Amino acid sequence: MLNVEFISILLPALAAGLIVLSTHVMLGRQVLQRGIVFIDLAIAQVASLGVVISHVVLDGATEVSLIQPFLPVLFALVISLLIAHLSFSHERELEAIIGCIYVISAATVLLVLAHNPHGAEQIERSLAGRIFWVNSTDLLIPAGISLMFLFLIFCKSHLLQGWLFYPLFASMITISVDLVGVYLVFSTLIMPALGTSHIKGKKGIATACSLGVIGYTSGLFIACWYDLPGGANIVVTLATICLLFRFVHSLLRTS
Repeated sequence: MLNVEFISILLPALAAGLIVLSTHVMLGRQVLQRGIVFIDLAIAQVASLGVVISHVVLDGATEVSLIQPFLPVLFALVISLLIAHLSFSHERELEAIIGCIYVISAATVLLVLAHNPHGAEQIERSLAGRIFWVNSTDLLIPAGISLMFLFLIFCKSHLLQGWLFYPLFASMITISVDLVGVYLVFSTLIMPALGTSHIKGKKGIATACSLGVIGYTSGLFIACWYDLPGGANIVVTLATICLLFRFVHSLLRTS
C-alpha cells in the first residue's frame, strides 16, 4: 500500500521528470530531424564536467564564487556554439566530432575526480542523477526556465530551426543534467522521439509526451516499490514502453 513517505519521495521525483519531459520531447524530435543524435550526450557530459568542476574543484574558492553556479551553463554554451559553427563548416564530420567531445569531457571528469575521496559517488550522480533526492526547492529554477523556454518557442517556433537551437538546447540540457543525470537526459530526448518518429506534427509531440509520462511514472513507481536505482530503472522502463509502442503501432498500420 501507498503511504505518506512513499508519496513524499515519488511526487518530487515525478515533478522533476515532468519538467524535463516538457522541453526535451520537443528538442529530441529536432535532434532526430537534424541527424545529430549524439549532441545531447556530448553537451550533457560537458555540462556534467562543469558541475563536477563547480562542486568539487571550485567549492569554497571565494574568488570564483560568483561564476561557480554558472560554470556548467558556460561550458555547455561554449560547446554548443562550437558545434553550431562546425555544423556549417564540417557537416560530414560533425557526428564524429560530437563523439570526440563526449569522450574527451567524460575522460576529463575521471581525471578531475581521480584523487577525490567521493569521486565514484560524484561520477554515479552525474550519470544516473539524483531524481529520488530532489525537493521542491530544487525544482523552482528548472520549472521557471522551462516555462520561459516553452513560452518562447510557442511565440517564436522558428527559433528551433536556425543556429539558435544550439544555445537553447545547451541551456535546457544543463538544467536537466543536475536533476536527472546524463543517462536520463539522453533517454528523455531520444527514446520518445524515436518511438514516435513516424508520427508527424503536434500529434507526434503529444504521443511522445504521453510515452514519456507513462515511462517516468511507471519507472519511478517500480523503482520506489522495489528499492531500485531510480534513474536506471526509468531508462529501462522508458525504453521498453517506447519500443512496445513502436512495435504495436507498426503492426496496426500494416494490418
